Amino acid sequence: MKINKGYIAVGLVIAFALFFELAAHADESDEATLMSFSAPVQIPGQVLPAGTYLFELADHGSEPNVVQVFSSDRAKLYGTFQTISTERPDPADDTTVTLAEPEAGGTPILVKWFYPGRDIGNEFLYSKQTEKELARDSQRTIVPRQQPTPNSETTTGAGN
Repeated sequence: MKINKGYIAVGLVIAFALFFELAAHADESDEATLMSFSAPVQIPGQVLPAGTYLFELADHGSEPNVVQVFSSDRAKLYGTFQTISTERPDPADDTTVTLAEPEAGGTPILVKWFYPGRDIGNEFLYSKQTEKELARDSQRTIVPRQQPTPNSETTTGAGN
């Protein structure tokens, strides 16, 4: 029996959407974005367990492509990452992330993060070996559900 690749692609998009029920809240000044992952996701050098995280641009003056990942309450810094600029054809109204599903299975890898309304985003840098694997992996862009929050400091019930 032959399976149409289009059906596989649609199935993967649906699976990612269900598996990674994301909620995001953003702050324009430093592109701070709260994102909740309902399953683990890999970032350079580590795996973030399911939970809510704050992604933001670090204030490094001449280095606009530095992203920091914190716990939702800023109590823990998970890492400071050098990224490269990446483009998309049309900006979306919501935060979007691109995830790669490893060919051999395992934890999906966070590849790109786009702030709402921007066509330029941040592509995370990985080791040469991981980059080779990412080139073979299936990648999908996910648009998180926006969740209203009382203020930019807290998020309640964000997909957990």
